[in-house]
Amino acid sequence: MSKGVKFILVSLPTSISPSNHQDDALTALRSTVTNDLGTTLPFAIPTFSIGTLDALVQQADDLAKLDSACEGVVNKVGDSLRGLLDDEERIQQQKTINEKPVEQYLRNFQWNKVKYRADKSIADLIESLQKEITGIDNDVKAKFNQYNQVKTNLAASQRRQTGNLSTKSLSSIVKPSALIQDSEYLDTHLIAIPNMAIKEFYKSYETLAPMVVPRSANELASDDEFTLFAVVVFKKHSAEFVHKARERKWTPRDFKYKEGGKEEEYREIEKLDKDAQKLWGEALRLGRTGYSDSAMIWIHVLALRVFVETVLRYGLPLDFVCGLVQTTPKAAKKVKSNLDAQYSYLGGNAFGRDSKGRIKKDDQSVSNDLQSAVLGDQEYSAYVYYEFEIV
Repeated sequence: MSKGVKFILVSLPTSISPSNHQDDALTALRSTVTNDLGTTLPFAIPTFSIGTLDALVQQADDLAKLDSACEGVVNKVGDSLRGLLDDEERIQQQKTINEKPVEQYLRNFQWNKVKYRADKSIADLIESLQKEITGIDNDVKAKFNQYNQVKTNLAASQRRQTGNLSTKSLSSIVKPSALIQDSEYLDTHLIAIPNMAIKEFYKSYETLAPMVVPRSANELASDDEFTLFAVVVFKKHSAEFVHKARERKWTPRDFKYKEGGKEEEYREIEKLDKDAQKLWGEALRLGRTGYSDSAMIWIHVLALRVFVETVLRYGLPLDFVCGLVQTTPKAAKKVKSNLDAQYSYLGGNAFGRDSKGRIKKDDQSVSNDLQSAVLGDQEYSAYVYYEFEIV
């Protein structure tokens, strides 16, 4: 989906047109939201089973929370896809809904009556949508965590092959002849010494701890930063020797020679690389599906939320028109301003006015219960109004 696109769902009673007809009400809405501000399309919402007023107020609150949760999941899945693909065009290609571009899906939205039967209660629909979005969130999170863990392990294994002597694998560097093995009394310690500290090392290593074997330091390898030495120490003072070495900013290397260790490490890297590639493909497929499904669920939640708020605001009989406005973040402010100017009367006493007839946003006559139920954190408006972006 192209950047800088904002959508607005607006629900108005058909009484805004003299004929009280849906088509004429949509025309009236389009005359308010002019073409230079955006494109207004009909947004079809089925008629759902309406329960009690108390139930509707509770459902409005539940839908507000579910709306926020859905938006969060869609954004998280989008971020996960961005972690797999470094090309923005390729990322956007994955962000479809039912194999259609997001804008196309929205502009031709139809309620999925097979998956979400309109004859079910609103409470049942909310529960079903909640379970689905939670399942998608958990599945995508688990797969991406699995991929990221393997990728981290692969990167760590590769670093061990290419780092300096203080960090890299020693399997291909240290030969068994350099180590005292299976001794009851002696240990061979491998120490990576910064090159600038080699003179100090030679002067002090024999007295670093008791019972260091004199003149046992043996240079095994060097690179641009470190030189690797083997030093022989009696086992009962090994821990002290290692501790004192760390205090000097030397790096003790924990290493035990293993026959075929070098080949085993390369096989492990090869396996991790194959696993990472396989999981990358699985994560991409699940991310694409997860984005499609979570965005689809979000739009259905918004449609249901518009319906519930429409009933709460305009009452019965339920005669309303819902329009989808495709606009830009900048033009959205003007859209809202035009709608306020044209339809603020729908709020009745909910909007106070100053001496010049301008709406006073902080008028206390608005019902706090109604605001919290149908709007959540949104600013109160005299009509049903939701802005959203799918990125």
